[in-house]
Amino acid sequence: MPLLGPTDELPHSPRRVLVAGTSGAGKSTMARWIADALGLSYVEMDSLFQGPQWTPRDGFEADVRELVKRDAWATEWQYTLARPLLLARADTLVWLDHAKHTVLRRVAVRTVVRRVRRQELWNGNTEPPLHTVFTDREHLLRWAWKSHGRTRDRITAVLAGEHGARLAVVRLRGQREVDQWRAGPLRRAAERGEESVR
Repeated sequence: MPLLGPTDELPHSPRRVLVAGTSGAGKSTMARWIADALGLSYVEMDSLFQGPQWTPRDGFEADVRELVKRDAWATEWQYTLARPLLLARADTLVWLDHAKHTVLRRVAVRTVVRRVRRQELWNGNTEPPLHTVFTDREHLLRWAWKSHGRTRDRITAVLAGEHGARLAVVRLRGQREVDQWRAGPLRRAAERGEESVR
């Protein structure tokens, strides 16, 4: 199936949707929008993965396996263990292919806001002190910088592999294309879905 852009119609009504992108691309926000528009359930991958004190939860794989059994859902395409399980069941993959400076700015702003507000994230976790960007090699800002190109490699592999023929892959570059897609193909897919249940 060819790579779709922000104005290309979706070939089917999405029921199991993944959102791909590096940290700060807006995966969770987009997955929520899609779920709301299409009447799907939204499950946040971070909430399944992150245990107390930022330790991986023992039940993560079992939870992902339970999620993919459902008929309709939207979530983020992340975590090495989860990606193949999610991909095997997904029918649509939305790729947020934003510029590196865009995602780094978003991660920086989000990190500062969460830290200043002492916002609880998952299972009691909060953002670490801001100075850890310099001391923690796995800090989210540093991770976003070094992992930015990996999503492109993963999408390329998907398109060339066994799932590429059946999966609708939408590439959105920048907020303008995100807005175009939401107002166009996503909205029309939602309207088609509403008509089919009348």
